[in-house]
Amino acid sequence: MTVLILTSEEDVTADMVVLRLGEAGVPVVRLDPADLTNGVALSGEYVRGAWHGHLSVGGRLVSMSGLRSVWVRRPGAAATRAAHPSAWLTEESAQALYGMLRCTDARWMNHPDAAQRARHKPWQLHLAQRSGLPVPATLITTFPQAAREFAERCPDLVVKPVSGAHPQEPPRAVPTSRVAPDTDFAAVALGPTLLQRRIAKRADIRLTAVGDTLLAARKPTAPDARPDDVDVRFTPSVSPWLPVDVPPRIAEGVRRYVRGAELAYGAFDFAEDADGIWWFLECNQSGQFGFVEMDTGQPIAAEIAKWLAGDGNPDRRCADGDRSTAS
Repeated sequence: MTVLILTSEEDVTADMVVLRLGEAGVPVVRLDPADLTNGVALSGEYVRGAWHGHLSVGGRLVSMSGLRSVWVRRPGAAATRAAHPSAWLTEESAQALYGMLRCTDARWMNHPDAAQRARHKPWQLHLAQRSGLPVPATLITTFPQAAREFAERCPDLVVKPVSGAHPQEPPRAVPTSRVAPDTDFAAVALGPTLLQRRIAKRADIRLTAVGDTLLAARKPTAPDARPDDVDVRFTPSVSPWLPVDVPPRIAEGVRRYVRGAELAYGAFDFAEDADGIWWFLECNQSGQFGFVEMDTGQPIAAEIAKWLAGDGNPDRRCADGDRSTAS
């Protein structure tokens, strides 16, 4: 049985998992849907009530019925590197590839339906609150007056994109930024704006959930850090990420979240305040983990490889999500 990894060729994070799967003797096929019709081919036939399909990657033929699991890591848009790319070809190729893969018994990390839903920030905050995770007061609006009134109630705010990325090719991450006290919010009318109460944090937390396994890391905020330095991705720091235990209530809330989201993998970001409360900021269903593993030595890649190589019930998109383990 083979593990299929859908991701770009330059994905170093995926390389870490491929290495672990290779060490375990698990067959792996890695392809980028962007290469469809240009190095990647597919074929499927509906016979006697079932699809029988094959993928060809670099001359290697793989039966879709022989797939153990599918890791949707960071795939490119289908057929965008074809000889004659077009929006039509991309749609046709995506429908063919993902449609046939949905007909297999493979386990998904993460299922395309769950992954698409999990990207929506308003839904993330709603699910986190329902799961028992602390969530900062948040407003998403195109009404300048609503933004002004929210700022009156919460004078210390940050602003962040709703989607998380800037529409460039390739897209660039947009940093979370502190809102200046004299902001008039007129520009809010130009597009949906996410405002959130700033957490005066003493540390950033990255919690990686792989099935029911939770691995958390903590990066302390520098004593001389400026209040405007709110985004750990863009803040200079000499402190590495360090392993940290997950508080029981957070562990319970995260497991509720991944079950509700039907995720097998999630990268959670929290802000730890002066009282030690972990405030939920977001969950990236395909977030990076290599930088955490490099600093902490936590076996995240090995846990992902173990999940992908497992033989759990394919109907459960988040395997064993209701079974508690120590964290």
